[in-house]
Amino acid sequence: MRRSAWIVLLAAVAVVPAAAQKPARKLIDLTHAFSSESIYWPTADGFRLKTDAEGVNEKGYYYSAYSFSAAEHGGTHMDAPVHFARGMPSIDRIPLERLWGPGVLVDVQQQAAADRDYQVTEGDLTAWETRNGRIPDGCMLMIRTGWGSFYPDKEKYLGTAQRGEAAVANLHFPGLHPKAAEWIVRNRAISAIAIDTASIDYGQSQLFETHRVLYEKGIFAIENVAHMDRLPVKGFEVIALPMKIEGGSGAPVRIIAVLP
Repeated sequence: MRRSAWIVLLAAVAVVPAAAQKPARKLIDLTHAFSSESIYWPTADGFRLKTDAEGVNEKGYYYSAYSFSAAEHGGTHMDAPVHFARGMPSIDRIPLERLWGPGVLVDVQQQAAADRDYQVTEGDLTAWETRNGRIPDGCMLMIRTGWGSFYPDKEKYLGTAQRGEAAVANLHFPGLHPKAAEWIVRNRAISAIAIDTASIDYGQSQLFETHRVLYEKGIFAIENVAHMDRLPVKGFEVIALPMKIEGGSGAPVRIIAVLP
């Protein structure tokens, strides 16, 4: 190609908007916005936003700034393995490549609708594989219970709107059975579990065995995930970026799905 033709071609590419050069992909936000309504464990401090400045200042221009505070584990958030496994990575030490990977969706809405204490079984996982193929290595395993539709109604979502230690005994929501977690660590090499409830262990758990089984093997979890009803069974990617808290056992996370 002549030099003059190359110049014309490069000039044409340069004026094409960046968005037009990218293949069309659909982004789905799987994150609940943080607010005073965000759901936290009954014993944890919730999200607070304090107004430091808001309005037109003495110099004549608008300015706003806020301060926030919250427990690590609440709203849409990520648990680091160290949360239940001594010596395992804190939230700032999870490798970046583990925060981006293929996603698969295991849907147990029917089972959870019949039993709000339902625990996802090994059979649910192998049944998914029978229909869809092997759960891929390095994936984000998304578990849809249907509980996301109740957020942020604490009574429906958690089973109780009470606060404090006494409320913990009244928690009722689905989770992942420890035996299913054991099957995962023995047979598959996933990066993370994500679920649309307040915990990967079901609400009545007292020993948090699912957390312990997974976190001891370095598999982290994302809880209170939003909008799983918009996901296909497979064929999408997940990106989950937590706040990088040095030494943290967890952090708020912005999680998105990327569809072709």
